[in-house]
Amino acid sequence: MLKITNLSMQFGGRILFKNVNLNFQKGNCYGIIGANGAGKSTLLRIISGELEPTDGHIEFTEHERLSILKQNQNAYDDLTAIQTVIQGYPKLIEIENARNALYMKEDFSEEDGIKAAELEAEYAEMGGYEADSDARSLLSNLGIPSDKHDTLMGELDAKIKVKVLLAQALFGNPDILLLDEPTNNLDALAAKWLESFLYSFENTVIIVSHDRHFLNQVCTRICDVDYGKISLFVGNYDFWYQSSQLIQKQLRDQNAKNEDRIKELQEFIARFSANASKSKQATSRKKELEKISLNELVPSSRVYPYIDFKFEREIGNDVLEVEGLSKKGQFKNLSFVVRKGDKIAFIAKNSLQITSLFNVLAKKDDQFEGTFKFGITITPSYIPSDNSEYFKEGDLNLVDWLRPYSKDQNESTIRGWLGRMLFSNEEALKKVSVLSGGEKVRCMMAMSMLTAGNLIMMDDPTNHLDLESITALNNGMKNYKGVLLFSSHDHELINTVANRIIYIGEDKIIDRVCTYDEFLEKFGNEI
Repeated sequence: MLKITNLSMQFGGRILFKNVNLNFQKGNCYGIIGANGAGKSTLLRIISGELEPTDGHIEFTEHERLSILKQNQNAYDDLTAIQTVIQGYPKLIEIENARNALYMKEDFSEEDGIKAAELEAEYAEMGGYEADSDARSLLSNLGIPSDKHDTLMGELDAKIKVKVLLAQALFGNPDILLLDEPTNNLDALAAKWLESFLYSFENTVIIVSHDRHFLNQVCTRICDVDYGKISLFVGNYDFWYQSSQLIQKQLRDQNAKNEDRIKELQEFIARFSANASKSKQATSRKKELEKISLNELVPSSRVYPYIDFKFEREIGNDVLEVEGLSKKGQFKNLSFVVRKGDKIAFIAKNSLQITSLFNVLAKKDDQFEGTFKFGITITPSYIPSDNSEYFKEGDLNLVDWLRPYSKDQNESTIRGWLGRMLFSNEEALKKVSVLSGGEKVRCMMAMSMLTAGNLIMMDDPTNHLDLESITALNNGMKNYKGVLLFSSHDHELINTVANRIIYIGEDKIIDRVCTYDEFLEKFGNEI
């Protein structure tokens, strides 16, 4: 068991959380959620011992082993993938080294033999003799081919390195497992395997993730970092969302009732306090008034942008026809017809294939073979995964950056659109050069809403966004009445938005009208 007692964390004058008391029980998976900057990753760093809290302490049950998903991809460049995975169990390596050191002694004594036997027993009990095969099994389950297992980490692609570090965290059945964004850069099959692994994992798991589907699949508890505290909810992410919304609604409703009653009592007291025949009633009302209090509604650190895509021109029957489209090294002979009402999610093992397709359709790349044609009623717009070209003029403030995309040049109108994207007051005058990745994506959303396309292409639009912005985008995409062509790593977004899936493989194209879950159930082993 992991126990947190009176934990507080403060940076300068800013309090992340105060007097937190939590027990993390074996057999549960805890999802840590909260707005960007609320303190989710800070909490993991405190638990891991990397960071000292301002106050309070953390206790582990004796002999429990903690494992954490490392973030430094270059820390093991001089080791093979297999060696890196086994590094996740330091005690096992320590015993192996001690045992080997004994066997290397030239004057090996009887006492050394007894010690070696003890180490051998401990090594066996910890699974040392199965370590290599277990590590290889983890790597294979995460989609890393066997010919990469003995390759140096420094020679591996960054996406493979991420999987190796994940295997390292999972290796050796740790008692407490800390995972910060474990699904980042995982393909659908690897993510699904990880869900299954954690679902059946019998020890304690603590996860920070922006992936709502993943949180729903694996979490039995949610720790909400908000209002300067950490609140524990039983259930998964959806249950937390419904419960938290209900609690806030109940507080607001109760306050509204109390305010009405306070007003009613105050009016009665003011009217009859000087009336002798009503004095007893007035006194009674005063006592009741003194007992009524309003619930304190502390401002949440969560803020949701308002995303609502509209368009002006009605969509005709002809939307988009793609015929024999090929791009060297990315895709070949791609043909499909987009119909009115389509919301198509494009998936591929290599996300660059989809980016290349969207760049061709957006007329940003003319190096292709084949043809494509938009209908005469179609006004396409594009939100690319790499938006750097839109933010080259770093000295512009956000109002001036957004102005060219607005028909109404009035500054108050432009500020209104920026306010929807959480750039209020002085935030609207921030320089483009200081924007974070998530802020740039929100700016692109504002631009897309202003340009009012009736066909929108979005290439991995949830990248860099927090849970609140992802939720708002998800709702905006669901409510959009136009045509959507998009890609995403967010399972929940694909499953709730797409009514059609197109998979681009090396030697096959799969095009089906269905949900994402239905597609994975039928074709999961083929992609």
